[in-house]
Amino acid sequence: MTRPSGRAQNELRAVSLETEWTKHAEGACLAKFGDTHVLCTASVETRVPPFLRNSGRGWVTAEYGMLPRSTHTRSNREAARGKQSGRTQEIQRLIGRALRAVVDTKALGEIQITIDCDVLQADGGTRTASVTGGYVALAQACQHLQRIDAIKRWPLTGQVGAISCGIFEGQAVLDLDYDEDSNAEADANFVMTDQGMLVEVQGTAEGAPFSRGQMDELMDLAEAGIADLCEMQRKALGMSS
Repeated sequence: MTRPSGRAQNELRAVSLETEWTKHAEGACLAKFGDTHVLCTASVETRVPPFLRNSGRGWVTAEYGMLPRSTHTRSNREAARGKQSGRTQEIQRLIGRALRAVVDTKALGEIQITIDCDVLQADGGTRTASVTGGYVALAQACQHLQRIDAIKRWPLTGQVGAISCGIFEGQAVLDLDYDEDSNAEADANFVMTDQGMLVEVQGTAEGAPFSRGQMDELMDLAEAGIADLCEMQRKALGMSS
């Protein structure tokens, strides 16, 4: 089996996590996974949703969107249609859940951090790139809060990253691009911490059902891939391994 990109079965696309992409946001990361480019920004607000008022706890949430020409044909802005698609809502909820998995909301205090994930260019894996780049933006926002003494202790309990895997031409492969994703027999998205703990798994057979053994292969690929992504996050943030 030869992948369309020529990559090895367990090889990520060329990945970069570039910081300092915007002037005003408290955190920013341009996450590039091959030809998928997502700009993730973090905004700090000294307020929380009503259900957390006077609780002493903070909140992390996310919004996600694709620019009209992020794909090969133009799509209308969702704002022009008057509502978000179900896909958009599902993805931004996933991003928020993933990031909150490594947040001590008590340490954050009554502060909300919103992660905006804007897809500039799409070639598969936009949600997983959003989680991985979103963590970098979130950590930068926490560093900002620490610098201005707005928090008393570090609010992140670990790192979180995400990657897609799939069965392509009968083989388990890591980090699907669009050509593979659109022709995969099965595809799955994995969200894991830097300690290898699972946060979320989304898996679907696109054709014939796949086996428990194949699922284990996908998980092994994801675990190794996310470990590499977490190392890239640390380098982007100037953190020691």
